[in-house]
Amino acid sequence: MAGAGIAVVGASLGGLRAAEQLRAAGWRGTITLFGDEPHLPYNRPPLSKEVLAGEAPASGTQLRRRPSVEDVEWRLGTAVATADLTARTLTLADGRVHPYEGLVAATGVRPRRLPLPGGPPRHVVRTLEDSAALAAELVAGARVLVIGSGFIGCEVAATARTAGCEVTVVAPESEPMVLAIGEDLARALRHRHEARGVRFRMGHLATALTPRGAVLDDGTELDADVLVEAVGSLPNTEWLAATPGLDLTDGILCDAHLRIGGLPHAVAVGDVARFPNPRYGPLPRRVEHWSVPGDTARHAARTLLAALTDTSRDPAPCAPLPSFWSDQFTLRLQSFGQPALADRAELLSGDPESADGDLLYGYYLGERLIGVAALGGPAAAAAAARHRAELMTLPEPVV
Repeated sequence: MAGAGIAVVGASLGGLRAAEQLRAAGWRGTITLFGDEPHLPYNRPPLSKEVLAGEAPASGTQLRRRPSVEDVEWRLGTAVATADLTARTLTLADGRVHPYEGLVAATGVRPRRLPLPGGPPRHVVRTLEDSAALAAELVAGARVLVIGSGFIGCEVAATARTAGCEVTVVAPESEPMVLAIGEDLARALRHRHEARGVRFRMGHLATALTPRGAVLDDGTELDADVLVEAVGSLPNTEWLAATPGLDLTDGILCDAHLRIGGLPHAVAVGDVARFPNPRYGPLPRRVEHWSVPGDTARHAARTLLAALTDTSRDPAPCAPLPSFWSDQFTLRLQSFGQPALADRAELLSGDPESADGDLLYGYYLGERLIGVAALGGPAAAAAAARHRAELMTLPEPVV
């Protein structure tokens, strides 16, 4: 097995960051990255905003690669079909077998699809090709129906409305993005979308699709020229399904050092990794925020390198501070921490009834601040960032 090197399965942001962090940690052996897309790693957030709106070229999304990974071997357009974590081999979609010494799982997620047949032209937004296909449909006057009101749903709604489309958002929740930011800020977000012409049908499901649009659970028929499915994501774990003993119920279950199934030679990073974060208790969770691939890659690289070189391992568990931003119209939604885990939210500044003013909310679990979220302009985002030091403080261990 010596000389087989490290295999990174997944050639997007998490895979790139893992390769860079392996080099930074001192690995001088072979690194091979496998990706099922034909592209070098690119930035996905602009796909539902600037690229979709035609304000930025798709070529501008390619992520900058550090000089340290110039010698990495890229196997693009090469999907991994299965892995044998005991024999330490990967079987590729074309049947070839690739041995490895260490493994990084960085396969991310894919869009969940509606379990309904038919409908008008249907789109998701995950890849460069997805964004280009949808952009061609967003012409002034087009009737766009967005099913789902999370990050992608709200961003696409804002982009489509700015392009002059008629936009309706349908989702079962009470407010858009409510699971991420809570009722109060989500309500303010909806009001600001509505003030710009987006229509919402919250608390409803699409029960059928027709060539002309969708039928909702209350019998309402909505006409649409374009349907955007933004109903969440599924972790890409099928390539590990044949490995006995792994928990793949929601991503890849890892320990606090990001080891897969406790195996020293296999780690996971990014959206696909489910691990306990001591900032928020012992329950393992997956976090699909842009910051997480880089944070987990740093820790996973040290964990893997320690195992492969028989050196001592950093005893501190992986404890990233999640953060995200979302640009919608001229608004920026900025968050640090885990607002979704709070038992209450408090307005720290701003007027929630204002159509455009900045808002800042704090999210608490008991008396402890565990998250902040801001909506508005640059000043609101800066106000949220000022709470990072407090959010970085780990809770006292339970005795």
